[in-house]
Amino acid sequence: MAKDKKTVYFCQNCGYESGKWMGQCPGCRQWNTFVEEVVSTKQSPAKGPARSVSRAPVKLSEINLDAEKRVLTGIGELDRVLGGGIVPGSLTLVGGDPGIGKSTLLLQAMKCLSDAGGEVLYISGEESLRQIKMRAVRIGEFTEHLKLMCETNLDVVRETIEKEKPQAVVIDSIQTMYNEEVSSSPGSVSQVRESTGVLLKLAKGLGVSIFIVGHVTKDGSVAGPRVLEHMVDTVLYFEGDRHASYRILRAVKNRFGSTNEIGVFEMHEEGLKEVKNPSEFMLEGRPEGASGSVVACSMEGSRPIMIEIQALVCRSNFGIPRRTANGTDFNRVNLLMAVLEKRARMNLSSSDAYVNIAGGIKMTEPAVDLGILLAVASSQKDIVIDEKTVVFGEVGLSGEVRSVSMAQQRVQEAKKLGFQRVILPAGCMRSVSKITGIELIPVSTVRDAIHLIEKGRS
Repeated sequence: MAKDKKTVYFCQNCGYESGKWMGQCPGCRQWNTFVEEVVSTKQSPAKGPARSVSRAPVKLSEINLDAEKRVLTGIGELDRVLGGGIVPGSLTLVGGDPGIGKSTLLLQAMKCLSDAGGEVLYISGEESLRQIKMRAVRIGEFTEHLKLMCETNLDVVRETIEKEKPQAVVIDSIQTMYNEEVSSSPGSVSQVRESTGVLLKLAKGLGVSIFIVGHVTKDGSVAGPRVLEHMVDTVLYFEGDRHASYRILRAVKNRFGSTNEIGVFEMHEEGLKEVKNPSEFMLEGRPEGASGSVVACSMEGSRPIMIEIQALVCRSNFGIPRRTANGTDFNRVNLLMAVLEKRARMNLSSSDAYVNIAGGIKMTEPAVDLGILLAVASSQKDIVIDEKTVVFGEVGLSGEVRSVSMAQQRVQEAKKLGFQRVILPAGCMRSVSKITGIELIPVSTVRDAIHLIEKGRS
């Protein structure tokens, strides 16, 4: 090996650097995360990417926030997840499974920005200009304000951004970019880290909003070092089954807004379309007169979403009964079934149980506990729960139904969608103002809720 090169080992999780391979990373305490890379020991002169204008310390009271106005993308669901629009000078990472629609979403957002008169630069390291053009034709007509570029050399990309000074830039993807000063191959830990560092300086120095697309690994996390997510301002994940029509955009990190908001899209031939009422979308095609089906309300940020929880309980033909959960936490379902066995005296030890959140959406909020519990009880007792009933509430190990936040918004959403009654925790009654046209049924324990469905009040 040449004297100007050496072999080092990087942790893929936190970026820790070591001269030898180690089984456990001293930085993040994760096992088998080190990868071998060959790096150059030459000291390359700094090329001086765009620097921040402010050099001297500034008093907090002297900073004016009026100049930091957000730029709307024209896609309401994307603006919601970003916290109200794009912040100038921000660096946003968009990750997701292959073919989920990351490039399509960003191309549509850039189209809206260019239609509004903003200068936009779309840089692709994976597709040719003709391939991007074919995808753009399906979306619609583009203005002259959007420019395309196929390049993987980071120095060329940097020079182009400094010359054009666009309002927004898309890098598709960060794993294809390479820095000539780093000897390792594109997509390696050091290349991804150094490339992101250069783009971060460009975004902060020039005030350009940069979106970078990141590939994901088999476990769903962005490929490359975990430090990549720490460097950027916002991390968005595009979720959903690639064979289904809907997509969910979720903020995992956001320095400029909430990380609880989600955006719902539906895939069409002409691109992604916003789903402005996810509750109505998720409840479409509900079965009528079927046991084991109940509508629950979950909060995603400031938005209440109605979901259908389905449960199927049947006699097991095996020594150990099966438990399956789709769309919710498997361990949480086992816990709730144990509560039913102990507190409601229901015999489930010899039955298979299958719980599903219809539509494929994943919900982990504790407020869906009561919905899961009543769906299982409804299937076990073969009782049909009225389709005009909504339930929500957290269930404790003692069988108590605990209060949840934003009860008022959940009840208002239920009324707006035409539901006639709501089963809710008794502790939430004092936080819900009088709402006409909908019946509120408070419950304190699991037994109270099961007695309601047995008497047919719901």
